[in-house]
Amino acid sequence: MELSAKDCATLRELAERYMTYALSDKNNEKRRLWRSLNDGAMCKPMVAIDQMPWNELDVDGSLFCTVGDPYFRRVEWNLRSEIYKWERLPADMVLNPYVLLPRPIGNTGYGLRPQYELPDNSANKFVSKRYADQFKEPEDVEKIKTPIITIDRETEARIVELANDVFDGIAPVKLQGIVMHLGFWDWIAQWMGVENCYIELMDRPEMMHAIMDRLTAATLSAIEQINSQGLYDVNCNMCHCSYTFSDSLPRSDCDRDNPTSRDGWGFGMAQLFTSVSPQITDEFEVEYMKRIFPHFGAIYYGCCDRLDDRLDIIDKMPNIKKISCSPWSDRERFAANLPKKYIMSNKPNPALLAQTSFDEDAVRADLRRTVAAAKNNGLRLEMLLKDISTVHNDPRRLWRWAEIADEETARAAL
Repeated sequence: MELSAKDCATLRELAERYMTYALSDKNNEKRRLWRSLNDGAMCKPMVAIDQMPWNELDVDGSLFCTVGDPYFRRVEWNLRSEIYKWERLPADMVLNPYVLLPRPIGNTGYGLRPQYELPDNSANKFVSKRYADQFKEPEDVEKIKTPIITIDRETEARIVELANDVFDGIAPVKLQGIVMHLGFWDWIAQWMGVENCYIELMDRPEMMHAIMDRLTAATLSAIEQINSQGLYDVNCNMCHCSYTFSDSLPRSDCDRDNPTSRDGWGFGMAQLFTSVSPQITDEFEVEYMKRIFPHFGAIYYGCCDRLDDRLDIIDKMPNIKKISCSPWSDRERFAANLPKKYIMSNKPNPALLAQTSFDEDAVRADLRRTVAAAKNNGLRLEMLLKDISTVHNDPRRLWRWAEIADEETARAAL
């Protein structure tokens, strides 16, 4: 791990720009607003933008990375991308007043990797995949292994030492640990294919229960390993594209040098279950997450799943603080059925950015409809524009979306 003088100069220049924004009054105010939302007293609906088509957004070369070392190139990218967002589409984003350093954590995984076919006529890695079924027989459940979680302390010490030298006098540094993804059905779908999942839920439910039970046990072991080594994250202040600033987490007695999952957030989902009944969600998702979620300080639940028809089922799981209202949910029904203890985490439809032409009136109407649904039911609201596959090669659409969202949420706060 080495950095040339030129690489050091690049990182320092980026950190200086980053910290100018991170220490600004505007940034401090955005952090205060998120903290207020998360702690129970919304000042205004909050907006964040993430998971963007970066390949379409670089208008001036400012996203082009030059640092040679692979690890610090990741640090460079994080600085460049956050600066880009702040300058062009900030919405209610918050910059942490330090440089984050991902920890060198090893994870052997669950012992299975997706096996799939791609269409013969496309080299595009983002096209649909046909996943192979790796669970032909019940005994194939034993393919699921318990992950082994490790930390390379020597490498971590070297990273911190080098980063402190590079950013000396400009920015403090903090380590970024693990935020756990608990969406088991995302993995199962890739291990056996979506269609096969649905068939086996009907034909061999006992095998699907065995898969979930084995995954649950393996994950509980992984959580224990992470906690025993103090590897959970309490510094990035994000979970599943949502800001998590709060007075309640990390806990007041948190050991910042050895944080555990009970000091932070995790996120769960069962996107596959949009096409099954609430009862199946209860039996094959909720009963297992009830064993896992108690190990976390807070849970963000849902992603692209439709949940407006099963919020009473989701409510059975502990420690959930935010629930996703995706474009597949009826947002009025969702808002009417969501208990007020939860934050309505709406996902504006990214398809509005992908049309042949950009319809600002449609964007504004979409935002107003969501704000009205939440307001009519007395809910705290955040809107996370994410999963943006394309902006039709026009970055200004995304910039303008952020401006419109600012206008509409400011209007809603009046």
